[in-house]
Amino acid sequence: MARDDHLVEIDNLYMYFPVLAGVMRRKVGDVKAVDGISFYIKRGETLGLVGESGCGKTTTGRCILQLYKITSGNISFDGKDLTKMKGTELRSLRKDMQLIFQDPYASLDPRMTAGGIIGEPMLVHNLAKGKAYNEQVAELLRLVQLEPYMAERYPHEFSGGQRQRIGIARALSTRPKLIICDEPVSALDVSIQTQIITLLIRLREEMGLTYLFIAHDLSVVRHISDRVAVMYLGKIVEITNSDELYDNPLHPYTQALLSAVPIPNPMVDRQRKRILLTGDVPSPVNPPSGCNFNPRCHMALDICKEQVPQGRDVGSEHWVACHRV
Repeated sequence: MARDDHLVEIDNLYMYFPVLAGVMRRKVGDVKAVDGISFYIKRGETLGLVGESGCGKTTTGRCILQLYKITSGNISFDGKDLTKMKGTELRSLRKDMQLIFQDPYASLDPRMTAGGIIGEPMLVHNLAKGKAYNEQVAELLRLVQLEPYMAERYPHEFSGGQRQRIGIARALSTRPKLIICDEPVSALDVSIQTQIITLLIRLREEMGLTYLFIAHDLSVVRHISDRVAVMYLGKIVEITNSDELYDNPLHPYTQALLSAVPIPNPMVDRQRKRILLTGDVPSPVNPPSGCNFNPRCHMALDICKEQVPQGRDVGSEHWVACHRV
């Protein structure tokens, strides 16, 4: 049963992409991009979703937005089951869920002005016209710390950080409840990353937004996330609040990720133990039996190769899927 303080609830989500081969394009397998994950996002919080490239983070976000027809599972948004919606009903709900893209250069139409890009969602959902439309576009530009006169400029006239601000303004134009942030700072300079993260935090507080913040940089995630979910090869291996994850990581994969995060103090950085993972990430077409992480895990047991570890709460909403814990 859905809880009132949960805006999003994911239950046993699977998203497989078929692998086709031959002249007749026969199905010969599946890419198991998301392989049976469950989690929730509370209203007004930021859930960080971290992991290596190709682990299924972006696919998870797009499944929530119903950009993919999921293989199986349930996705509840604001008490409504998205997987059972279609047509006009789903379209009307989409204004409450928006996406900030990773690449600020590829995600803006070069033939449209900044004002047209920001205002397009309002026109699609019939939220504003005429003078009210122009006023809201100007207000959205101010909200992301750009000047209203910039509405007449085209994307090529902006820097990367300014383009991402336009992308954020576009996501805010329908006054959504949930924003999926798909690695929104990974393509930006470090100095600009800090500005964008600070902006996102301020907007969340002022507008009561809820974020799913997808990233592979744990140092970035720590600054913005209330809770963090760690994903590996289509499965979530650990979820807990941000401070607990960084102070007491329990899953061997989380420990390896955190050991690679740079520490500003060189004395401390030299003294800590680095965990180096061996081998490559297995193929999602043919994942290993048992625990997906067992071929690279320095703590693996025989049971890890035979049984898939079930996630369990080890206290204080610290959820981990590992036979060792």
